[in-house]
Amino acid sequence: MSSAQSIFGPRYLALSIGIILAAMTIGFEGLAVTTVAPAIAGDLQGLHLFGWIFSAYLLAQIVGTLVIGRQIDRSGPALLFTIAILLFAIGLIVAAVATNMYVLIGSRALQGFGAGAMYTCIYTAISLSYPDELRAKILGALGTAYVLPSMLGPYVAGVIAQQWSWRFVFWGVLPFLLLAVILSLPVFRKLKIPRVQASNEAGGVVGLSVLLAIGTGLFLSGLGMLPKALGIVLLVIGLALMIQPLRKLLPSGTFTFRSGLSSLIASRGLFFAAYVCTQNFLVLALTNTKGLSADSAGLIVASAALSWCIVAILQARWDAADQGRGRNKRIIAGILLMILGIAIMVWVPALNIVLAVIGEIIAGIGIGLAHTISGTLAFSFSKEGESGQVSGSLQFADSFTPGVAVGIGGDVHGEWNYSSYGV
Repeated sequence: MSSAQSIFGPRYLALSIGIILAAMTIGFEGLAVTTVAPAIAGDLQGLHLFGWIFSAYLLAQIVGTLVIGRQIDRSGPALLFTIAILLFAIGLIVAAVATNMYVLIGSRALQGFGAGAMYTCIYTAISLSYPDELRAKILGALGTAYVLPSMLGPYVAGVIAQQWSWRFVFWGVLPFLLLAVILSLPVFRKLKIPRVQASNEAGGVVGLSVLLAIGTGLFLSGLGMLPKALGIVLLVIGLALMIQPLRKLLPSGTFTFRSGLSSLIASRGLFFAAYVCTQNFLVLALTNTKGLSADSAGLIVASAALSWCIVAILQARWDAADQGRGRNKRIIAGILLMILGIAIMVWVPALNIVLAVIGEIIAGIGIGLAHTISGTLAFSFSKEGESGQVSGSLQFADSFTPGVAVGIGGDVHGEWNYSSYGV
């Protein structure tokens, strides 16, 4: 392969390294929090709010991804990327000094907005800068950005939480974020976007995104209060507030699985929600029920991230070999493998640690196929001037459905009875 057709060739080297480092920072923080979340909830006496550690983060991504996704097509990614980084950094600092669970949840919302906006800028950069034949490769490389976090993040976070405090996990992410800024921001400043006619859509998107986040929060809060009357009221109000924003913000035909981008976004949201839920609650199940230490539980979770990375690298070669003709089949195969891996962890009686690792590896292979290829396929539907919208839709799928699913999981398991995991 010539350097001109390599993501690390002279033309793409700086951009590739910049976005990979930014993605690695987000991935490290996410995997670390998954490991130390039980310690955070216990220390801040907020085990009943455990699910909100993740839901606040994921739901805030709704606002960040959709607003930035529309705005980026008009103003470019550089300024928005800077704002996103600042919000993410502030969220890390607030989390490190949080004195109660509500402040911690608020800090996670700031992190979620920043991370969602950062990833939208990254996806937009990919759509604008790389030809179709290289997109599978750069998305695969983003998967490899999880290699270091998956190998070290959960384990190191567990050791830090055990030996010192979970607060140092958040402080420790800041130097990596600074390095990512130094290397990637100059690249984003050089990106040029196709000029599109200005519209008043951005303001409407802000309102709809905020309304959706509020409605979803009310829905999850109400669900946690059932069967009390207040819970029923909040649940109904939340659902009512969610309907219109979902209809307006998602691609037309998403709920009916219309062929094309609509069905792709719908399926991505569903299978990624299943993966995120399994990862977030498995650590709590292993530490609280199996009695594993946080670092040991983190290593088990890391096995899925590692297999995800390996497959993300391989799928780029497969995509080049068949020139993208097998993308749909690989997505289907990935989803089926995720179902198998999760089934091993959740439904097999008397699950042991070995089976947990096996299930994690299989699920990681599945998400490595389905998630990476679905992103590549989505960009093929992008028209001129719509890169930001497609990027926002991808991030929406990665935040809204998982956020709701994790919140529901936290409410359903409010008393933390993890016998359904079999662990």
